[in-house]
Amino acid sequence: MRVVVTGATSFIGGVTVGRLLREGHEVYGIVRPGSRNMKKLWDHVSGAQQERLTVAQVAMEEIGKIKDQISLPADAWIHTSWEGSGSHNRTLRDVQQANVANSLEAVETAAEMGCKRFLFTGSQAEYGICHKQITEDMPCHPLSEYGKAKVDFGLQAEKLCRALNMEYIHTRIFSIYGPGDHPWTLVQSCLRTWLQGEEIKLGECTQWWNFLYIKDAASALTHLLTEGKAGYYNVAGSDTRRLKAFVQEMYSLCGFRGSYICGERPDNAEGPADLLPDIRKICGETGWRPETPFAEGIYETLHCLSESASG
Repeated sequence: MRVVVTGATSFIGGVTVGRLLREGHEVYGIVRPGSRNMKKLWDHVSGAQQERLTVAQVAMEEIGKIKDQISLPADAWIHTSWEGSGSHNRTLRDVQQANVANSLEAVETAAEMGCKRFLFTGSQAEYGICHKQITEDMPCHPLSEYGKAKVDFGLQAEKLCRALNMEYIHTRIFSIYGPGDHPWTLVQSCLRTWLQGEEIKLGECTQWWNFLYIKDAASALTHLLTEGKAGYYNVAGSDTRRLKAFVQEMYSLCGFRGSYICGERPDNAEGPADLLPDIRKICGETGWRPETPFAEGIYETLHCLSESASG
């Protein structure tokens, strides 16, 4: 299968490209011109796989121009490109709505290239504040502009794909962690702080939470692309606990170096939500299962952080 991946140097995009190549697919990786993260992409590609990866440098604002750089046709499109995922930018409507416009242009470009499937990486932020098990058929009440824009895009993209004779797959991805994640995330912030023997201030950490390792997330996307039906899917781990339990486990795995204080930080842009995802739909339809225990994923992340600090 020939698969276009936008945001190919992003946290989830790069790992997904690597997964697709290992499964024998041909990949067109779309990156912004002059991206400083090209090495991150090639780190996921072995020597034997390089001939099946074509990289095109095109800004999302001009996504239609990729047709001038890569051979046609393509079979499917995975859209991981989305600007402004940091906490402050999640509150900015103009930033998030620009993503909607650019992403809809990507849908039209996918159809022009002959794609039959379009897979979008949405977010748990689409649901808003929930305190019960989260199923795909629940109504969405997002609080942040980020969550609102993801919902907005999904509604428009689903109709557009239907009109363009493409299947639309919308994933709502819960809290991903692993090597290469943004430095401001909870996992990365905690591990970096404790490796330096310092103190970190956290929120209350009393909400229910769920983490999914990045390699399992990439596996979920590839399963959906090849096995899933059109529709909406929660993509999450199978380990749901109070957030403080995850913090305590990370602290233990860091050898109890440094310290932490709970209740010293305000809620993020999505508010004090509980993450209680139901993943029966994706598991039942594709056979996918999350495989990486939290401790194993943290060990791998710590190893990469230590290598980076020493190198």
